Amino acid sequence: MKDDESWRDKLTPEEYQVCREKGTEQPFTGEYWDTTDKGVYNCRCCGEPLFLSDSKFDAGCGWPSFFQPADADVIEEVPDHTLGMTRTEITCKKCGSHLGHVFEDGPNPTGLRYCVNSLSVKLDKSE
Repeated sequence: MKDDESWRDKLTPEEYQVCREKGTEQPFTGEYWDTTDKGVYNCRCCGEPLFLSDSKFDAGCGWPSFFQPADADVIEEVPDHTLGMTRTEITCKKCGSHLGHVFEDGPNPTGLRYCVNSLSVKLDKSE
């Protein structure tokens, strides 16, 4: 795993704040919140394929939302008790990058909403 200095060299300050310091971008501002382009959403830090565009849906929340990850083994779920709430944080299992949170208010077939920061992922349209 890379150290903080390596991540700071690789990421923009905004990407670092979200991915490595568990920040959150403002709703309706991220690059992918309303995109309908086809492809694979990879981890911005390590390139791991995380979500497929086929599982993306408009949740109306202002962040990219997916009803399932590309593979069950690429996402780690971590209890999050910050801000006086109990939520489930999602991170990239490969590099530990903060992605966002998962909620139980998504569509069928899973009923889940993986709410992801655009700064945490990078869309590869060639896949």
